[in-house]
Amino acid sequence: MEVLALILAGGKGSRLDLLSNRRSKPAMPFAGKFRIIDFCLSNLDHSKIHNVAILTQYQPLSLNEHIGSGKPWDFDRRDTSITLLQPHSFWYSGTADAVLKNIEFIERRNPKYVLILSGDHIYKMDYQKMLLEHKQNNASVTVACKDVDISEISRFGILETNSFNEITAFKEKPKTANSTLASMGIYLFNFDILRDALKNNTISDLDFGKHIIPALVENAKTKVFAHTFNGYWQDVGTYDSYLETNLDLAMGNLELDMHDPNWRIYTKSEDQPPVKVGKNAKIENSLLSNGCVVEGTVINSVLSPGVYIGKNSVVSNSVIMNDVIISEGVEIDRSIIDKKCIIGHNTKIGVGDDLTPNIEKPDMLFSGINVIERGTILPSDLIIERNCRILAESKFENKEKIKSGTTTNNK
Repeated sequence: MEVLALILAGGKGSRLDLLSNRRSKPAMPFAGKFRIIDFCLSNLDHSKIHNVAILTQYQPLSLNEHIGSGKPWDFDRRDTSITLLQPHSFWYSGTADAVLKNIEFIERRNPKYVLILSGDHIYKMDYQKMLLEHKQNNASVTVACKDVDISEISRFGILETNSFNEITAFKEKPKTANSTLASMGIYLFNFDILRDALKNNTISDLDFGKHIIPALVENAKTKVFAHTFNGYWQDVGTYDSYLETNLDLAMGNLELDMHDPNWRIYTKSEDQPPVKVGKNAKIENSLLSNGCVVEGTVINSVLSPGVYIGKNSVVSNSVIMNDVIISEGVEIDRSIIDKKCIIGHNTKIGVGDDLTPNIEKPDMLFSGINVIERGTILPSDLIIERNCRILAESKFENKEKIKSGTTTNNK
């Protein structure tokens, strides 16, 4: 086997808060009909890398059901394989520790190269170009990187390179740096180098960005190179980035072309009827998935499969996930509504100019976004202002008004 791809897909995505209570971040719905991990899996298919293992951990059920045999991404052929690897002895405590705990699996496959990927980013990338550079440089490790704005360097591993593109320094999330080249969390290893780096370490929370890559850069015996990626790449790990990336995609404001016939994004599609648009419906700059029924107005929004929008209802600047029922006369603005919620008649979500940050999660909800947890049932005539977290078990009074910054919880 030449290349084995390992997708790290066990992250909770804690900054997605209510949206990640029942699913891992890679299993999050995105752009209506897709999941975040679909982008990584589709990249592998287009790159003709079909031997894949997915390392899961947190809330794996949704992700496991989505992946199945891997048929949508062409991983169910006789000469290919896709394997789901879950913790079997101890919980993973770092990205590299997750790989180390599955080293026996990798050794049995005995690949020449191991491609390490994150399963929670939005991008389209041909990994064969990275592999070709790796071979041409006679590299031990190649790290995919992207130039970022100087204001963002504290979010990433930042690397410095010489004129040959060899990495001369690597710092994980520095406050200041001499470079703006950021690691994308994509690593291509010679397997012998990876195996030795993992097995010769005793760090309990072993991490690629914190420990493995910096140590290999400093080791004179290993050659660590950078592969620069110039396309679109986004981590949708916060409420704001998740909503805005979805909406930018709907409005055609992204470099990411979802309609490119030469690089399709594949997914496990639901068996749903075609979209139905009512006589008086109005739709602008939006993505509608199969099974949606729209009787009202949808503006700058993304609807997942099976969403119903009632008459005289207006949904704007929002992401509505699978099988949500929005009754008649509803107004929704700048909101993320998780699966299987029911919104009662004449309810208003996202009203007013009060941007008081959420009292419990001020660092997560501060820009006016409301988040409705999966399975929530909202009564008629409810008013929800801004930056609110609405939990599924909440109970409401008749014609209640939920002030900005509130978290509803009646436990």
